[in-house]
Amino acid sequence: MKFDIIVIGSGPGGYVAAIRAAQLGKQVAIVERESLGGICLNWGCIPTKALLKSAQVFEYIKHASDYGIQVSEAKPEFGNIVKRSRNVADGMSKGIQFLMKKNKIQVVMGTAKLLKDKKVEVTDNAGKKDLLTADHVIIATGGRAKELPNLPIDGKNIIDYRKAMSLESLPKKMVIVGAGAIGVEFAYFYNSMGTQVTVVEFMEQGLVPREDSDISKELTKIFKKAGIQSLANTSVEKVEKTKEGLIVLTKDRKDNKETKIECDVVLSAAGVTANIENLGLEDLGVIIEKGLIKVDAQYKTNVAGIYAIGDVTPGQALAHVASAEGIICVESIAGHHTQPIDYNNIPGCTYCNPEIASVGYTEQAAKDAGYEILVGKFPFSASGKASASGSKEGFVKVIFDKKYGEFLGAHMIGMNVTEMIAEVVVARKLETTGHEIVKAIHPHPTMSEAIMEAAAAAYGEVIHL
Repeated sequence: MKFDIIVIGSGPGGYVAAIRAAQLGKQVAIVERESLGGICLNWGCIPTKALLKSAQVFEYIKHASDYGIQVSEAKPEFGNIVKRSRNVADGMSKGIQFLMKKNKIQVVMGTAKLLKDKKVEVTDNAGKKDLLTADHVIIATGGRAKELPNLPIDGKNIIDYRKAMSLESLPKKMVIVGAGAIGVEFAYFYNSMGTQVTVVEFMEQGLVPREDSDISKELTKIFKKAGIQSLANTSVEKVEKTKEGLIVLTKDRKDNKETKIECDVVLSAAGVTANIENLGLEDLGVIIEKGLIKVDAQYKTNVAGIYAIGDVTPGQALAHVASAEGIICVESIAGHHTQPIDYNNIPGCTYCNPEIASVGYTEQAAKDAGYEILVGKFPFSASGKASASGSKEGFVKVIFDKKYGEFLGAHMIGMNVTEMIAEVVVARKLETTGHEIVKAIHPHPTMSEAIMEAAAAAYGEVIHL
């Protein structure tokens, strides 16, 4: 079978690339070994948000009296919560099937291997092989949970995020290793369901270690209030199995103090590893650096006709990054003039409660880059909409270059901030200054007013503080 473009992997990078290529008049095939939509739609972004929504609804019910509403005692039905999450994922995957048919994209189910001359061998579950050829091949095989040497994932005692979304029963005690987005989202979910949760993070900052330090401090305070224990600057040495369950041995990296934590299950959330094995990359001579495929600004590898996008490349391992890379890749193939992605203007969102959203420089990174900065901060405790909603935790923090007013970064923690961060992304894309944000009239009462107020605070003009 001969095509213009073959895409290997149908996650948010692969299926978006395939659809855009079809829109541009290309004959496209997409190869998928498991389920259309990839990890994001089936075991990542979408089903986790369904779980988190159930947790949020349960939290609302538990605090209904705060809103003047009396309800009888509520309890989570864990199996039904998991079932709802899987149903949401199944519905999204079926939606991708529809989009493939609509755009006349050939779906080939099986495991792909690259051969010479831009040929792709696909082996299905029955062992039957098909040979596809194309002028261009895009690798979009995504990533999987990183497995630490002393924390082997067995799917029972030590689990990854996939198993955490489909446990048969609610554990009484859980240790989560890794305090990035995946770790803190599951910490919030299981804590809200009634599990006793401890989060262990290797890096010194602790919770969400790649976020601005003020965000980390605020989330640590909120999690502590909710009963979630967090250990920063701490390594997991080993996990021992006992008759009663598991014992996790940790060591404080500062004073070498060892601690034993009892639990029923350990969730390994220590990052992502690229799926680049057994693709035939080495045989073709595709350059791989630090476990990732080396590409240029149009996502070309060093081998003519072979491209790579998403989690297999050095950019941020985020669904929206993969989608953007896929579009640029196929538009470049089609001869369009494409603008390279500004990887310092990629929004990051974490969907625990309260939510976290950020883009651009942290305060420390801006200082390290040599900027003289203005920093503004507006707490949601001073927001009328947040007070009316009963969600006064958190704040918006903005950072500007003092000399030119350049919008260097924004960091938010609070209700619905993942819906607010796009304003800052667009503002930075359009090179909007701090003064322009202050003078742009925001609707009242809204959570988004906090961006304007934080900008005003940076310039000494804040009204409601």
